[in-house]
Amino acid sequence: MRNPSLNEAGKRAAGESAASLVEDGMVVGLGTGSTVAWTIRKIGEMVKEGMEVLGVPTSYQSESLAISCGIRLTTLAQNPVLDLAIDGADQVDRRFFVIKGGGAAHTREKIVSHCARRFVVVCDQSKHVEQLTAPVPVEVLAFGSGLAYRRLQEMGGKPVLRMGKMKDGPVITDNGNLVMDVDFGIIDDPGVLAARLSSIPGVLDHGIFCNLDELHLARADGVEIIRKPGR
Repeated sequence: MRNPSLNEAGKRAAGESAASLVEDGMVVGLGTGSTVAWTIRKIGEMVKEGMEVLGVPTSYQSESLAISCGIRLTTLAQNPVLDLAIDGADQVDRRFFVIKGGGAAHTREKIVSHCARRFVVVCDQSKHVEQLTAPVPVEVLAFGSGLAYRRLQEMGGKPVLRMGKMKDGPVITDNGNLVMDVDFGIIDDPGVLAARLSSIPGVLDHGIFCNLDELHLARADGVEIIRKPGR
């Protein structure tokens, strides 16, 4: 059984490691989740010490945390090119493919990551796998949810509409849409699956990310920094 305190320590170590990449004057994409929350807190400490940083949050959650940490916020309309984007992950494989969307923020997270010159993921070693197997979050328009459900089944997936906790009904994203978690089993070719998911009418976006540049991976003996070959 995993020790919760050690797991949280790993999250903190990975999150704060990525914060060290932030330099004075940067515009940074702020991801969503429990690990990158440590990154945001660390950046907040750096700001209090005098560093100038602008943040672009990917969700209400990360926006609220950034504000509480004293980080000045901006938008993609004001800063369409970011120096850096830092985010968490549900799974990362050894070929640098990522599954995200446990917090239902993957559409905004993907947009922000593609606006950045460098996309960095932070996670603990339990998320690092040989091949992706986690269910893929798929954000869909309610109007097209029936079609999306059928197409996802035809692709060999097992879609389940994500339901809310502490509320009746389904999860509604910050964009006002539904989320289906789709189990494809072992994903042999994430790039091909990503393209097929994007082709479904009514799908706004999905949780397979193919643009990771650098991984900060918390292990028992410290944080390992793994860069994608060629980066």
